[in-house]
Amino acid sequence: MIAVLKAGVSETQKKNLINWIKGQGVDVHISEGQFQTVIGLIGDTSRIDPDLLSGLDIIESVTRISEPFKCANRRFHPADTIVEIGEGENKVKIGGGNFAMIAGPCSVESESQITDIAKAVKASGATLLRGGAFKPRTSPYDFQGMGADGLELLRKARKATGLPIVTEIMSEKHLDLFEDVDLIQVGARNMQNFELLKTLGRTRKPILLKRGLSSTIKEWLMSAEYIMAGGNENIILCERGIRSYDTYTRNVLDLSAIPVVKELSHLPIIVDPSHATGKSRLVPSMSLAAVAAGADGLIIEVHNDPEHALCDGAQSLTPAQFDEVAKKVKALKEIV
Repeated sequence: MIAVLKAGVSETQKKNLINWIKGQGVDVHISEGQFQTVIGLIGDTSRIDPDLLSGLDIIESVTRISEPFKCANRRFHPADTIVEIGEGENKVKIGGGNFAMIAGPCSVESESQITDIAKAVKASGATLLRGGAFKPRTSPYDFQGMGADGLELLRKARKATGLPIVTEIMSEKHLDLFEDVDLIQVGARNMQNFELLKTLGRTRKPILLKRGLSSTIKEWLMSAEYIMAGGNENIILCERGIRSYDTYTRNVLDLSAIPVVKELSHLPIIVDPSHATGKSRLVPSMSLAAVAAGADGLIIEVHNDPEHALCDGAQSLTPAQFDEVAKKVKALKEIV
């Protein structure tokens, strides 16, 4: 249920209303817009009479919401959420018209590798550096990442370039290691790891939440709701392709998810064309398609020696290829 307040309502009136709602055993989510204030009622709202609420002098309208996700719902929060990542002059904004380019290798392999790539992608316009330290792999015999040592190398690359770092967390047990990470990624396989999501909800770290391999948009938004219910609203959604019967590409990039999410939710959404296609030659066209569809950013895998990459070399662009994509994205952004 949402209640829209009339213009000119005083802070005292607003506070009294919120206290009354909470007294009914219902939590509230407040969205302050330029022209109106929206109060979202979260929990068992059956005990609150909507007619009684709408009859109050300070209430403009009352609407019941049928969707199970509340905090992530655009009707609770009409304005686009803008997530800020990093600090100082290197702070990056995503959402609300702010576009970001995230680039880097699938996995951190050495100090020279991650630092050289960071310098190259920054020169091409990337605003954040991605790199896996902990890697979820289908086979237990594949390279699992460098772990804590990989995080340290990411920090060194950040110091060398100023780029905020993005890396994936595998378990709530590792959270202390991620204290100095600018944007924590929740991978597709962990999208419904609810204990992890609850733990991240108690932090205020920006979270990049990837869509699960076979997850619906509703399930994806409900996973975001788990984080937001804990108090952390700094969430960026990432469409990275979903599984289908077709095996030509690694996954099927669901570009329709971009306008659908923007209709249903206020959270920013970016696209990962690398994991979606699994083939580097398809990344440029899918990147441009994502921009045209309204994505708030891209996360692209870039490796300085894809043929010898320890992870996902087939879908990684070289720095030179990324530079070409970045130029085309910039040109397209000026049009759309």
